Amino acid sequence: MSVFNPQKLSVKLIPPATNVQPIEGRKYTLTHSDITAELFLDIGYDYNYEAVDRKMRDEVLAEWKKDEQGRFNLVGKAYVDGGEFGATISGIRFNVFKKEMNTALKGIVYGDLPFYANYPVLLDAPIFIYFESTYPEFNQIFYYGTPRHYLNQIYQGS
Repeated sequence: MSVFNPQKLSVKLIPPATNVQPIEGRKYTLTHSDITAELFLDIGYDYNYEAVDRKMRDEVLAEWKKDEQGRFNLVGKAYVDGGEFGATISGIRFNVFKKEMNTALKGIVYGDLPFYANYPVLLDAPIFIYFESTYPEFNQIFYYGTPRHYLNQIYQGS
C-alpha cells in the first residue's frame, strides 16, 4: 500500500450520504487488498464494518468531529491490538500503520474531493489519528497535518 495511486482507489458513497452531507459525523472506512494494492473507501453516516477483515484488522477509520471550540477535525483510528497480540506483533502492527498512514490518508482525502469542493475550509482542518493498543507505548495519538497537505503531495507527485 506504500505508494498512492488514484487509479487503484475505489470509492463508494453510501446513501443517504452525499457530496454535501453529512459534515459532522461523516465517516470513512478505508480498506485495501495486499494482493492488488487496491484501496477501497466507503463514505457514509456509519462505518462499513462489513468491509473490515475481522482477522487482519488493518483498516483505517476516520470521521469529521467538532472540537470544544466548534472547529472541525478529521479524527481517525488504527487498531493495533486489543490484547490478542503479544508486544512484538503489536509493535510490528504499530510500525506498519505508521509507515502506511500517509498513503491511507491520501486515499481518504482524495476519495472525497467533491466534498472538499463544497467545504474548502475543511482542507485546513487538523487530522488526528489514534493508534489503539493495550500497550502504552503503542496507544498513542498523532497529528497528521491537514487534508490540503495530502492533496499537495498527490498533485506534486510525492
